[in-house]
Amino acid sequence: MNTIFFFLVTALCCLSFLSVQAQQPAKYIKTPTGYVMVLRQGDNVLTELEQLTLTEKIPSASLTGFGFVHPTFGFWNAKKKDYEPKAMRDMELASMTGSIAWKDGKPAMHVHGVVTGKDFKAFGGHILGLEVGTGSVEITITVHPNQLIRETDQATGAMVLRL
Repeated sequence: MNTIFFFLVTALCCLSFLSVQAQQPAKYIKTPTGYVMVLRQGDNVLTELEQLTLTEKIPSASLTGFGFVHPTFGFWNAKKKDYEPKAMRDMELASMTGSIAWKDGKPAMHVHGVVTGKDFKAFGGHILGLEVGTGSVEITITVHPNQLIRETDQATGAMVLRL
């Protein structure tokens, strides 16, 4: 009797999980020039872009986007050859632009953005991290046919796109 009860509870849990999974909206669709991605609250934008790049085997791409976010910007310190981070919360992403390339067999994003707060003051720069806040983030990814590679510029220590 306990075994039957266990299997019934397990089956109900599995069906419930599958039902929830079936209700999850798609994160991206294919377009004639690439993809359109819509991310929702709590999604990590850079991680989702990396996953899309791997799943769809994107050789390289340009991207644009907007939405509501919790960004972490980085200002490049040329002397230290590293980014100085600044995290923010509850901002509107007025504009995001970037590129997708590859480094050491992994997707390499280079993304910049401009955000505004409720006071309409703007902040922007290199995006180190980006979580979707309330609402969503919409991204258009335009795929390019050739694989592009990022490499470290020895003079500056910065990652640059090799053509």
